[in-house]
Amino acid sequence: MSKPADTQSLGSLERPSPEDAFHAEVLVLAAILAIGVVILGALALLIFVRPSAAAQSAANASKSESADAASVARGKKLFVSYGCYECHGRAAQGGVGPRLGPDPLPLSFIEKYVRHPSGSMPPYTEKTASDQDLTDIYAFLKSLPEPPKEKDVPLLNE
Repeated sequence: MSKPADTQSLGSLERPSPEDAFHAEVLVLAAILAIGVVILGALALLIFVRPSAAAQSAANASKSESADAASVARGKKLFVSYGCYECHGRAAQGGVGPRLGPDPLPLSFIEKYVRHPSGSMPPYTEKTASDQDLTDIYAFLKSLPEPPKEKDVPLLNE
């Protein structure tokens, strides 16, 4: 009986030479070194790139805050110049008209209502008050502080 071809070829395998073993070890060490370089590169990105991204987001936040402050200031002026305060009060606390702040309804609702109001409020078309004007007024309304609690008002506690 003859051996199958596979077993014959296995029987003819020789032990690797010391040079072949050395080359295999070098390949393994090179692979380990390559993986180490990739890991170090990733760590370097995390360490050095993230702070700059944080700095960019801080700069953007700073720009956003200054833009928001400008929008709030402009909105306050528009609230007065359009006469909104006459019905809604200087701090949008309400009066003849409903309270608008400090926690206003969504901007989309306010825009629709201002353009097509019901009741005695006059309509403010886009020719009268631009969408940007309404956005700035909304920023002013959002910026209003909460009124003091009843217990914090001395006259109400006498």
